Amino acid sequence: MRLTRILRHSFAVTAFLGCAWLAWTQAKAPVTPSKLNKIADDLYELETAGGGLTSNGGNVAVYITSEGVILVDDKFDLNFPDIMASVKSVTDKPVKYVLSTHHHGDHTGSSARWLEQGAMIVAHRNNRALMEKNKQPGLPQITFNDEASVFLGGKEVRMKYFGRGHTGGDAVVYFPANKVVHTGDLFVNFAPLIDYNNGGTILDWPHTLEGALGLDFDTAIPGHGPISKKDDVRKFREKIMAMQNRIGSMSRTGSPDADILKMLAADYGFGDGTPQARFASNLIAEVKAGK
Repeated sequence: MRLTRILRHSFAVTAFLGCAWLAWTQAKAPVTPSKLNKIADDLYELETAGGGLTSNGGNVAVYITSEGVILVDDKFDLNFPDIMASVKSVTDKPVKYVLSTHHHGDHTGSSARWLEQGAMIVAHRNNRALMEKNKQPGLPQITFNDEASVFLGGKEVRMKYFGRGHTGGDAVVYFPANKVVHTGDLFVNFAPLIDYNNGGTILDWPHTLEGALGLDFDTAIPGHGPISKKDDVRKFREKIMAMQNRIGSMSRTGSPDADILKMLAADYGFGDGTPQARFASNLIAEVKAGK
């Protein structure tokens, strides 16, 4: 009976934190224009001002073809005019596809607006299911299991699903001609966030990134933060593995959770007031159960 109560309490906490995360990623705040970064003649990144986890959404990729534009992610609803203006500043072609890396509102918030513009939205099937579960607008029209390719104007963009990590529906978007990936929040420039209420897992995350690192790319567009290199993704994976090992080692030697929480705050950015702090206890529980 005691175990049942613990499990019920853990589920309730996880559900609460999941709802809090979703609410945060649907926040309303004044729009700060994105920084338009040119990666190649046909590929740009809209980088969120500040480079971190902000209420202005995640990074967007803009891929230009002779027949139209392919976007990767679309921030919040309130960012729609800024994205549209940024696209029009580099091409007169319409947006034909929006490829969604995962369901969070800071990456899918303006999807309904793009549907109204006639764009098609593509995502992993788990992504759509999570959007349905969380009653989010702008559901993807096309879904896939393991991989999908979008062809437009003689160019190809691939979407790959390597497994769970930040959520249960994370996709990596690959631009083979440019050797560039958009990782969504599978790779970011801060401590990892695990959405446990929506299929996230720290234990599977390194394996998922290992799959992404198998792609032939040089440049990575993270879900948040500045344009990065392949080695930065590799280091992020190593950081997650080291964090898991630290938690497992401290647990095996009898360290209380309070000490593990202090370690996570001091060494991995899970301090009080951070979004990561909301999930720290769930993270410790998952690693202890998995180890």
